Amino acid sequence: MKLAMTYSYLKPDLQLIEKALEETVQADNPVLEQASTQLLHAGGKRLRPVFVLLAGQFGDYDVEKIKAVAVSLELIHMASLVHDDVIDESELRRGKPTVKAKWDNRIAMYTGDYIFARSLEYLSTLNNPKAHQILSKTMVELTFGEMQQIGDKYNLNQHLRNYLRRIKRKTALLIASSCQLGAIAANVPSEEEKQLYRYGYYIGMSYQIIDDILDFTASEQQLGKPAGSDLMQGNITLPVLYAMQNQDFYRDLQTTFSNPANITGENIAPLIQYIKKSSAIEESFALSDRFLQKAFHALDALPDIKAKQTFKEIASYIGKRKS
Repeated sequence: MKLAMTYSYLKPDLQLIEKALEETVQADNPVLEQASTQLLHAGGKRLRPVFVLLAGQFGDYDVEKIKAVAVSLELIHMASLVHDDVIDESELRRGKPTVKAKWDNRIAMYTGDYIFARSLEYLSTLNNPKAHQILSKTMVELTFGEMQQIGDKYNLNQHLRNYLRRIKRKTALLIASSCQLGAIAANVPSEEEKQLYRYGYYIGMSYQIIDDILDFTASEQQLGKPAGSDLMQGNITLPVLYAMQNQDFYRDLQTTFSNPANITGENIAPLIQYIKKSSAIEESFALSDRFLQKAFHALDALPDIKAKQTFKEIASYIGKRKS
């Protein structure tokens, strides 16, 4: 079953959100508008809006209030992708040229900043100080995560806690905030709001780990970018951390990273093959599954409504996804 089928009953509300996204990225400056629109049309699962809508189902569901949160969070996600592509010097995302590839780094950074600003402006329609505080803190943590990723590039002197802190900031907190803010917008009771936040956090951690596994195990067609891109860009993800426990692999990686300017697909290929054949992939899946089980557990205290079952189905899909 495709992921979208699990929440197909949300399609009318998701269409409203898509229309609002189209309207929100319009700009007086033609380059900003073109770059923002290209990013929007590049696709994406719109998972964060889905999490917002589902969380809102546990309270007083008002699509207009929920929409403000869903659009804002998706815009923040989009902006972070533009910045990521500059940091990682990525030419492709989802099989299409990135904003930085089609224009340049400056246009990409301004586009990201513009989308961030539009996100905050759009959320201003929701009169809830707590929601604004949560979103602001999430954006601060997201920025810290981006800076941490820059600092950790080609750095072999890092440990599991570095990786987990980084993916928490870059991925998990935004998904957790999607669940929490959807709950706040619908006046969900505080204890249930906390459980929804926990679900989002654990799902986010698992989702990013699976992403990092797929960077080695999926095809370029499935990824929409070259396989092994993270490693070529100097990003030490979970499979690499596990593989580094082998001293021979560690030395080979150290030699390769000693001159990042000379890293090519050809000289990184043996490292990728080792990771795929080692226990690193299996160990990474095991940690992802531990987070997934915690996500399932967080749902136990929630009322048995359709949204709860959908959350379970999404969690199951994330654990098995191939792209």
